[in-house]
Amino acid sequence: MIPAFLLRALTTALLAATLGVSAGLVPARAQSSDKTLDKVSFGTNWVAEGEHGGFFQALADGTYKKYGLDVTIVPGGPNENNRMLLIAGKLDFFMSANSLQTFDAVTNNVPLVAVATMFQKDPQVFLTHPEVKVSKIEDLRPLTLLISKEGITSYFQWLKSEYGFDENKVKPYTFNPQPFIVNKQTAMQGYVTSEPFAVEKAAGFKPNVLLLADYGFNSYSTLIETRRDLVDKKPDLVQRFVDASIVGWYHYVYGDNSAGNAMIKKLNPDMNDELLAYCVAKMREYGIVDSGDSIKNGIGAMTDERMASFFDKMVRAGVVKSTIDYHQGYTLRFVNKAVGVELRPKN
Repeated sequence: MIPAFLLRALTTALLAATLGVSAGLVPARAQSSDKTLDKVSFGTNWVAEGEHGGFFQALADGTYKKYGLDVTIVPGGPNENNRMLLIAGKLDFFMSANSLQTFDAVTNNVPLVAVATMFQKDPQVFLTHPEVKVSKIEDLRPLTLLISKEGITSYFQWLKSEYGFDENKVKPYTFNPQPFIVNKQTAMQGYVTSEPFAVEKAAGFKPNVLLLADYGFNSYSTLIETRRDLVDKKPDLVQRFVDASIVGWYHYVYGDNSAGNAMIKKLNPDMNDELLAYCVAKMREYGIVDSGDSIKNGIGAMTDERMASFFDKMVRAGVVKSTIDYHQGYTLRFVNKAVGVELRPKN
């Protein structure tokens, strides 16, 4: 199976930007608070961090409860495999890294389906030194690229097929920024929401940042994944979990996210207010959560056209086989309903 894409120890998070949006406001689909709650378990793919903030916000501010759900979030980590727990029926939902995992489930006949995506753009970036003149992705070719083994088998194959990058210019990235910091002729992988912050703190300079999504790497990211049997047997439960999670992300990105941040910091002491504020600011600046199709259709939006486009690119790159029916790996049944769009600031 394709490994989970870019699970990272470096984390950052959110801008506590209170814009007059009430954290208690949810759309009309919300359930009565005195209704018997359905127990739901949701596993993330890493330790608690800002990039998971909307889910923690929905739990902390009572949004899940208002949708009739008693949600337990099970954080991932270096020694955890929550996706396997989902497959085994020990969890109800899982936070999938990107669309490649969706294709991978189909390839390996794993009965999982993506039901929503919280990130319209994959946060994957390359960082370069400010003295190096890099204004477009082709400018990275002369540099030595520091890439993880997961990156080599995924987005770097796309860089080779679409932009002619050379494997001889790649060295392993071990999630330690020091080799990048000391060598101006390198470019380091990272997430736009965290690694630039870590480099600035460690080295005292602001790196240049190139977001791969802005150059055609149009994978979805931070998808909600569940088992096909749950979709078939309990579609209302799936819909309520998706809708409540979407509302949680609106609150987290645009509203008072203090409750979600408090929960993240309690679960992961490495998180602090500065890290979390940086993460949210970058998610907003780069349109990670809310851009493209989500502007009209709401956070969580997915389209067949987008999935087809990314699938074709991964086929050309040799990452997935052209013979799989990738449509089996996702459904649009629970998204594109403009849930929560009224929570987006008007200005």
